[in-house]
Amino acid sequence: MALKLRTPMPDLTGATEWLHGDPISADSLKGHVTLVHFWAVSCGICKPHLPTINEWKQKYEGQGVRFVSIHMPRQEADTDVAAVKKAIEEYAIRHPTAVDNMHGVTDAFQNEYVPAYYVFDQEGQLRCYMSGEKVLPGVQQTIDRLLGAAQQTA
Repeated sequence: MALKLRTPMPDLTGATEWLHGDPISADSLKGHVTLVHFWAVSCGICKPHLPTINEWKQKYEGQGVRFVSIHMPRQEADTDVAAVKKAIEEYAIRHPTAVDNMHGVTDAFQNEYVPAYYVFDQEGQLRCYMSGEKVLPGVQQTIDRLLGAAQQTA
């Protein structure tokens, strides 16, 4: 069962390992629009999305948006941390990435799919969940909307 809109961001503990930074807590992300995205090295749909996430990071990080990547293995071969590190290098992922080999974070998010995208507002509440191949425009629209709302209240 998927998280419902306005649900607080689940705990990010339970990852097997963190790459590109120390473990992150949901509390440390409050005050920022945050994109949490789930992917897997064996996911053919995920890989073409990764450069877009990098472009968003360049575009939005200066506006306070935070990015967290969760590598969610779909099969035994996906638990190879060396393969995850290789994909992170190949796709130039520079934001914190949780290797979730035991599905601790995945279960906290009640996530079943890759790629999957969760956008949280500045208060840490879920404002958008989308998964699948053609969802990036909707995810970006939510980020833009949340940033616009933040600018209007500033």
